[in-house]
Amino acid sequence: MSELERINPPRLSPPTGFSHAVRAPSGTLVLLAGQTALDGAGRIVGKDIVEQFEQALTNLLTAAEAAGAAPSDLGKLTVYAVDVADYRRNAAAIGQVWKRLVGSDYPAMAVIGTTRLWDEAALVEIEGIAIVG
Repeated sequence: MSELERINPPRLSPPTGFSHAVRAPSGTLVLLAGQTALDGAGRIVGKDIVEQFEQALTNLLTAAEAAGAAPSDLGKLTVYAVDVADYRRNAAAIGQVWKRLVGSDYPAMAVIGTTRLWDEAALVEIEGIAIVG
């Protein structure tokens, strides 16, 4: 039997086929599932990449918090964008969202272009790993 703890905060859309966060037994490693701009009812919100990034990051931070991780514990993030050029054009605004929600701590990070995400209306998805000290 696995000692991993699957964490699914009630404020997030109910997961189907995944967990929002998985915490290792020691409580030091938290694996965060990819989050899009889903609201609690499972609908994509936000008309552009900046608004969707904010909702996706908020969802990721909600899952992290439920697993005992703070924004400063984020050690690795991967951002998937359906339009990397649009992401780059909006990098300053996305950076302001980051600073407002997370602060000036930056994890190891990658932005990867993709043709489509699971939620067809999603423009961006963020997954990560938090290391709780």
